[in-house]
Amino acid sequence: MPIKIPADLPARDVLTREGVMVMSEDDAARQDIRPLQIALLNLMPKKVQTETQLARVIGAGPLQIELTLIRMTEHESRHTPAEHMRAFYQPFAKARERKFDGLIITGAPIEHLPFEEVSYWRELQEVFEWTRSHVHSTFAICWGGQAMLRHFYGVPKHDLGAKLFGCFEQEVARPGSPYLTGFADRFVAPVSRWTEVREDDVTKHGVEILAASPLSGICLLRDEALNALFMFNHLEYDADTLKQEYDRDVIAGTPITIPANYYPEDDPSRPPRNTWRSHGHLLYGNWINQIYQTTPFEVDRIGG
Repeated sequence: MPIKIPADLPARDVLTREGVMVMSEDDAARQDIRPLQIALLNLMPKKVQTETQLARVIGAGPLQIELTLIRMTEHESRHTPAEHMRAFYQPFAKARERKFDGLIITGAPIEHLPFEEVSYWRELQEVFEWTRSHVHSTFAICWGGQAMLRHFYGVPKHDLGAKLFGCFEQEVARPGSPYLTGFADRFVAPVSRWTEVREDDVTKHGVEILAASPLSGICLLRDEALNALFMFNHLEYDADTLKQEYDRDVIAGTPITIPANYYPEDDPSRPPRNTWRSHGHLLYGNWINQIYQTTPFEVDRIGG
């Protein structure tokens, strides 16, 4: 899936080295097709890392993708240089004028806060409402998914008491779902969160559970009414993302357990293995394919 991103976006060099086809403006213009317009609302503090991870999984097939990076209008990132944000991100106040085939909303490390105390909660609610008329399909990750469920259905998030941290086996509940085409009956997903949504709270709203784990709870939901996926785990993660979180907490003296089922023989001195990469590419590739099959050819008709 050739992906069109700015020439000097840091993700470009990483993806090129990995063999992901990254297109230039000239190459994209020579193809007489309409690229899928995919937006990424990036709420994570390490924005460059998240950009790269998500560009990788949506840019691995034959369709042309044009990726637009979006930020909350007034929120200032403390972990990403202001120059990067100015160069590559559109504030939502500007992006809302456009329509998109797909929108990815990331998580954010603010799970302990009540939704209403998040500084950009009101604007994020505007984003959720905007998706109804300006986005064909939405993919909300971790806290982003919890927030979207709270906005539309009042679904609460429940504190787990301790961080759910590691790699947990998930069971496919709907093998016939087009979003799970090619999936094994069980697959591993990285998990890193302090809260969860529960089955009784979501299924009464007609939301369908596609995958879950008896140990880590709901993994993937599908909402037909909103044309949305909710993923509470992280198939987009790099092999060392959980290691980075673990090392950060160890250095800071924060109480943290070794991520479960992650290091070989639970030994943090050994490099972790990526056991989820193929299913990450499958899930996002299936989502992109469903968008391609169902979105209007004329972008202006999205939401109609």
